[in-house]
Amino acid sequence: MAIDGLARFPWKPAARRVLAEATPFADAGLETYLRPRLRWLKLPIRIQTWIAGHRVDALIGDRLVLQIDGRHHVGAQRSEDIRHDAELRLMGYHVIRISYAQMMFEWPMVQDLIMRAVAQGLHRAA
Repeated sequence: MAIDGLARFPWKPAARRVLAEATPFADAGLETYLRPRLRWLKLPIRIQTWIAGHRVDALIGDRLVLQIDGRHHVGAQRSEDIRHDAELRLMGYHVIRISYAQMMFEWPMVQDLIMRAVAQGLHRAA
């Protein structure tokens, strides 16, 4: 169901706040957590955008890519992820790849990585 369809339900205020943050482009839903958690950065954050023929979970600024891996990132999928990361690096992007568990249960560590990358200017185009 589309977001506008969900908005017609009589949700409680907390559920309405969650719906307001939802984006139809979030692949696994984890990307929906990024916007409110990184809003304070005051940087553009593009969710599920295409770079080098593949979607990236989030592009922060112009060059900082955040990839969030779920359980399906094993075997052939993992090999393709590694290849795509290399392609992105050759194109001048900086990739931070984290797991589902890190996103959900170790957010302070993830935020620290992102903050240090931004402090180094890795989000900016050269």
